[in-house]
Amino acid sequence: MIKNNNNSLFDLDGQPSFNRSFPIALQHLLAMIVGNSLPALVLANALKGTPHEIAPEQSIYIIQAGMFLAAIATMIQLYPVLKFGAKLPVIMGVSFSYIPILLQIGLKYGMPAVFGAEVVGGLVAIIVGMLIGKIRKFFPPIVSGTVVLTIGLSLYSVAIGYMAGGNGNPMYGSIYNWGVAILTLVVVLICNMYGKGIIKLAAILVGMLVGYIVSIILNLTIAPGFINFTNAQNAAWFTFPKILPMGIEFVPSALFVMSIMFIVNSVQAVGDLSSTTIGGLDREATDVEISGGITSMGLSSILGGFMGSLPTATYSQNVGIVSMTKVVARKVLVITAAMILIAGFIPKFGGVMMSIPQCVIGGATISVFAQITMNGMKLITSEELSVRNSTIVGLGIALGMGVNSVKPATELLEAAHPTIHMILTSSPVILATMVVFFLNIILPKKTIEEEQREREEIDKCN
Repeated sequence: MIKNNNNSLFDLDGQPSFNRSFPIALQHLLAMIVGNSLPALVLANALKGTPHEIAPEQSIYIIQAGMFLAAIATMIQLYPVLKFGAKLPVIMGVSFSYIPILLQIGLKYGMPAVFGAEVVGGLVAIIVGMLIGKIRKFFPPIVSGTVVLTIGLSLYSVAIGYMAGGNGNPMYGSIYNWGVAILTLVVVLICNMYGKGIIKLAAILVGMLVGYIVSIILNLTIAPGFINFTNAQNAAWFTFPKILPMGIEFVPSALFVMSIMFIVNSVQAVGDLSSTTIGGLDREATDVEISGGITSMGLSSILGGFMGSLPTATYSQNVGIVSMTKVVARKVLVITAAMILIAGFIPKFGGVMMSIPQCVIGGATISVFAQITMNGMKLITSEELSVRNSTIVGLGIALGMGVNSVKPATELLEAAHPTIHMILTSSPVILATMVVFFLNIILPKKTIEEEQREREEIDKCN
């Protein structure tokens, strides 16, 4: 591998031929394309039957806008504008991490409040990016890991509900839904554990394709109505991005909880950017690269709020591809971004995504949510689990998950102060984040050895 060769795949500024670049660019596309669409599908399906339900064509547009935004955000990361962008081979896309907050804001206030919170959250991310060197110490692995773990845990109920068919589905809980969901999950696991190359990288896509094909067979044979193709049939062939397609609204409590999530995701982005440079470039990420990467994430999310897309983040699975292949030439990822952008112009793509049964989505996403949970555990265990650290993690998860599960407590909070209720109970993630953040600052830092010496001294006193 010759560095600084203009045709090199392994040089940031390399210009490899299209034929050499395309297979790797396609791997990046397959790794992110489904994940980029699923958050919009999850949110749109959750709003069905509520006062804030959105029309099918609006749901399709959110998917398409997510494609536009992912392409734009990726391009800014590859080729920075002013101080926005890391100039690193990273893929950006709509993130699963925001789903708990998006669901709560959407269900309570509707999509305009989601987009308003996204714009303010993007501004917060830009500020965090500018100050990351000073505030990074407040988010050690014990804090960020607990937050990531809580995100994964809070999404399990969403995935299980989808595996059963989704709320409002007349076949909810039927053996057909559970059977297709489990089949989808099994295929994802087989591809992920035993697959090679593109099959392994696109495990979720393969699993969803199998689940979708089986769903079509069920729809044509023993379960008519299992799939609704109306949205795909009615979707246009071509569309353009729009400005404020569903309006925008700024709700204080929604702004607060979304801002916290953007701070958390900004810290997570540090990990992805560092993994990219360590895995692909054999060096640590510089402060300039980390700052540019986070500010770029904020800028793209602000654009997303105005154009009707959900917020973006760095995609860890694509970081894994860079680390595995060592291909860092930005031209390769430009080809990926171009393919993502083309998908954004074709509403038929969003229409087909809307026709995927919720049980298939549930079977595919539960493995993603499980991976998020395990990533949180890896972060937590990267530090020693002293009594202090175990207390921080345990209390964060206990209060975050516990308060939200006690209905009388949440009802009492809502009656006393709706804004505080929204902040504390909007998502287990927010309360868990607040608890671990402040406990990490307040509790004295003690290693396992120091705690052992304390116990020995107590023993001597007795």
